[in-house]
Amino acid sequence: MNTQRFIELGEGLGDIFELCELIRTNTGRLHRAFIFTTGDGGVLSPAAAFDPAGEGNYMPIYICREGIRGGGGESARITRFREAAAAAGATPVTVEVRRSTDFSDRDQYYRHITGILRLNHLIPPLG
Repeated sequence: MNTQRFIELGEGLGDIFELCELIRTNTGRLHRAFIFTTGDGGVLSPAAAFDPAGEGNYMPIYICREGIRGGGGESARITRFREAAAAAGATPVTVEVRRSTDFSDRDQYYRHITGILRLNHLIPPLG
């Protein structure tokens, strides 16, 4: 059974650096990189899912939730994230999601995203 859980890093520039460093130091475990977008030019959330460590069944998905404004040109933070993913051999998948403020709590928000990722076979199903 695979358990996927989101781990929030924060919304600032330093948090993007941390996410990029996680990708660089765990290149062999990187399952997939994502850029979640609200689709309305609103906000972007870069994220990276890693395969379970060792014999574990826990798949962490690190995310910088809604910390980057969309619209206009690509921000330097998204460019850095794309570069880190490319260096690990991955191209981030853009996935349109609803804003976290559309949900009564973050747990519901992350269940929403997890459902979208499973439905599109971007992360493994439960079981």
